[in-house]
Amino acid sequence: MSSLYLVALGSNRRHGLYGRPEDVVCAALEEIAALGTVSARAPVIASAPMGAAQRRFANAALVLESELTPPALLAAAKRMEREFGRRRGQRWGDRVLDVDIVLWSGGRWTSPGLAIPHPQYRRRAFVLGPAAAIARDWRDPASGLSVAQLHARLTRPRPLPR
Repeated sequence: MSSLYLVALGSNRRHGLYGRPEDVVCAALEEIAALGTVSARAPVIASAPMGAAQRRFANAALVLESELTPPALLAAAKRMEREFGRRRGQRWGDRVLDVDIVLWSGGRWTSPGLAIPHPQYRRRAFVLGPAAAIARDWRDPASGLSVAQLHARLTRPRPLPR
């Protein structure tokens, strides 16, 4: 039985074969098709570094239909990161490729090393922006809000305190 996944991708380091982070993300968007059927791809966007990272990121998202279970998709995503040259290092540091499962058509999933929905996605415009471009009506199982609503809440201008 196949499932739908919303997957986020990011890069902020050059790759010897693919080049700039934007090109790494584009290559990864193509490579991930080996794991199922990609039905939607968001445009690649640039975002500011966070945490220990020093360089700007290129980010995108895709919708993947796959026969893989969430743990099997996670294992495949981690293998793909390693194949692109990612090495274990500082949390939130610079990386050639980051692949995260954000949402799943099955709702919630919790197991050692994997939580769906991704625990931080609601606070990350670099995930919600691309996700809203391709999966705006997907619902967050915790809040019931759509991806578009979560993105709007995160990015709407806030009045300055008086």
